[in-house]
Amino acid sequence: MTTTPLPREAALIVNAHSRKGEALFHSAKSKLEQAGMTLLAAHAVEDPETLNDVVRGAVADGAPMVIVGGGDGSMSGTIDELVGGNCVLAVLPLGTANSFARTLGIPLDLDGAVDVIVNGMRRRVDLGMIDSDYFVNAASIGLSPLIGETVPHKLKRYLGRVGYLLWAVRCSIRFRAFRLIIKDGENERRMWSTEVRILNGPYHGGVELSENANVHSGEIVIQAVVGRGHLRLAADWYAKFFRLRDRNAHTEEFRGTSFRLETTPPLSISIDGEVLARTPVRVKIAASAVDVAVPAAH
Repeated sequence: MTTTPLPREAALIVNAHSRKGEALFHSAKSKLEQAGMTLLAAHAVEDPETLNDVVRGAVADGAPMVIVGGGDGSMSGTIDELVGGNCVLAVLPLGTANSFARTLGIPLDLDGAVDVIVNGMRRRVDLGMIDSDYFVNAASIGLSPLIGETVPHKLKRYLGRVGYLLWAVRCSIRFRAFRLIIKDGENERRMWSTEVRILNGPYHGGVELSENANVHSGEIVIQAVVGRGHLRLAADWYAKFFRLRDRNAHTEEFRGTSFRLETTPPLSISIDGEVLARTPVRVKIAASAVDVAVPAAH
């Protein structure tokens, strides 16, 4: 697969509202400059709602690379501005789960991530799409959107994935299974499900959920936890978190370029950690949609 060197000039844009964004902005700026990167602009964005505008401005000003610091939601919310252009996305993983960084093989510590930006390569990767909205890593239907809609920000910020787990236990008490319909244009499948993962990469919530999802595959993966019981969902997460031999026992996977997903009742969809859509939706792959910074040996 073709890789080329990364630009030596970039705009640094950090979501200061992300878990570690505010604390590490100045360190990231200093480390990048000390490593020889020329920063054309550097912004610690206090209001996440304006992050997209700041990235759009950097791209319009001709930055050859935009370094986005934040979590998966920050990457997903700004990626539309880079689709179809030559600007490279470089990831500073400053969020809670950092699933997209894990997918790209980017170290989660600041020094390791800076090293990738300075010494890594640019590579074209796929994006997922929910209707017309691009996303970088994963979307989900079921318990995850319920958690995302209700989890207190301070719990997420200070406890990270542990905070998510505690809130998940609380939310599961009132959560119910749903009817899922998957259509690929030729076939239709109906089943009971407690969670559906729409995967461009293998990770969701910082956990590797699929061995088949890959940002270079040209396919989207739909993974459904089948059945109606909460225990099956808990067992699936447990098995995948600890990478047990039977970790795929409770799921079915569907691979392709385009699907229509319907649920009864209609349900919210969490897209890279942010609740942004609702079933029914068209899910598809955007193959080789954007350039990203990856480790030289990845």
